[in-house]
Amino acid sequence: MRLRWTAWRPRFPHAAVLAGAMLLASHAGAAPDWWHQAGDRLEAIADQGATDLYLSGYARHGRNTYTRERLAELNEQAWGIGMGRRLRNDRGNDEMVYALVLSDSHCKPQLMAGYGHEWIQKLGAGLEAGGGFTAMLMSRADYFHGIPFPIVLPIVSFGSRDIKLRAAYVPRLSQNKGNGDVLLLFFSMSL
Repeated sequence: MRLRWTAWRPRFPHAAVLAGAMLLASHAGAAPDWWHQAGDRLEAIADQGATDLYLSGYARHGRNTYTRERLAELNEQAWGIGMGRRLRNDRGNDEMVYALVLSDSHCKPQLMAGYGHEWIQKLGAGLEAGGGFTAMLMSRADYFHGIPFPIVLPIVSFGSRDIKLRAAYVPRLSQNKGNGDVLLLFFSMSL
């Protein structure tokens, strides 16, 4: 796995400063009520949630979206690691906060940090399935010169409460071939 860290290193402190400024604004009374409620929810997840380890390893690019030549150039071994906190809420659904880094389609680091919500359906025998969304900041060298940008993606999961196979899907971004249509598979396990 070839990771090139120089693309994101200079921009990461800028994202941290922006996040810190947003947190300070919320505590200074300058934010609306929903902002405070969201902050309280994230704090509860961080304080009361279980710690999860994320291991990624595969990104499937849509065979009808990319040419055969382009597919040969793309990295589908999206090896990566991350940590998060997950809380089963009073409705029986999972809320999580996480940070994850993996090798993107061009073997460069892709950084992600965000919030996820999954509606959980118990299947019996200790198994469950989930479906929901993640709202995150993502940093990729090939988008916005590595500056973090917001994105919302669908997510699904299958497994036990503590060990799950998870998937996130990046839909096709235009009618042109070669944008989006990527399925990322990864595991999560409670520590």
